[in-house]
Amino acid sequence: MISPVPLGTWPTPLEPAPRLAAALGIDKLWIKRDDLCGLGAGGNKVRKLQYSCAQALAAGATTLITSGGPQSNHARLTAAAAARLGLRSVLVLAGDEPDRPRGNLILDRLAGAEIVWAGSAPLEQIAAAEAQRRPRSHLIPFGGTSPASALAYVDCARELTRQLPELDQVVVAVGSGGTMAGLVAELGAERVLGVDTGATPDPYAAVGAVLDGMRQPPARLTIDRSQIGAGYHALTEPVREALKLAARTEGLFLDPTYTGRALAALIARHAAHGLSREGRVVFLHSGGLPGLFGHPEV
Repeated sequence: MISPVPLGTWPTPLEPAPRLAAALGIDKLWIKRDDLCGLGAGGNKVRKLQYSCAQALAAGATTLITSGGPQSNHARLTAAAAARLGLRSVLVLAGDEPDRPRGNLILDRLAGAEIVWAGSAPLEQIAAAEAQRRPRSHLIPFGGTSPASALAYVDCARELTRQLPELDQVVVAVGSGGTMAGLVAELGAERVLGVDTGATPDPYAAVGAVLDGMRQPPARLTIDRSQIGAGYHALTEPVREALKLAARTEGLFLDPTYTGRALAALIARHAAHGLSREGRVVFLHSGGLPGLFGHPEV
């Protein structure tokens, strides 16, 4: 097994959030600050990139290629990791180039990434074509998720159990599925609540496929699908309220696509049946703050 390339500062902090807990009706709540890991404005993708970049370097790659939406946190952090390691980066992004770059797009360019706009073509197809025509390139999957990179969240789960040995539940946004899969592999499915962001058509299949690739037994996953709204890129009113609540109780800034949806799900679940019986809850802050500035409607 390839050892991960060190790209961040670990362990990330685990901070109590008593005012937010009181607002939610949760007995005890902590925030796992994976947004504070040090590289490229932080986020959960840094952990995964430590494994993906180790594979790239072992193969002698000089260019990292990946894909995502225009405000992709994974794309931004791939560009940052490439810069840290002295590699080139190519980002294949969905849609057409906007008239004015915002949010993560500005940081992509600052890090020196080459951006290829896919228009309406399938991202995976365009990314594969870019990799084929570039010698010594390494293609990182959409979202950075693979069975190998999901080991990063086995690492995170072990950090958590050292920091809070008796944790009852971890709440995490689900995009391409690797973060939840790694947590489930180490903590067990019963202690992980995923919140679907609409990034994939079937989050159960996405997480299950990663677990299968990790040679983990099938798990009965718990994924809340109530916060998708009009789709992955859309800001919903519950998410807007969740962003306000986190900022005004804890000075905690979330993003509208991932962590905002995860907190909106917690709020909704409390309103429906209360959460205090769930005990020691950890909310995984998976980063994404630059994406907030790609949503001026906030």
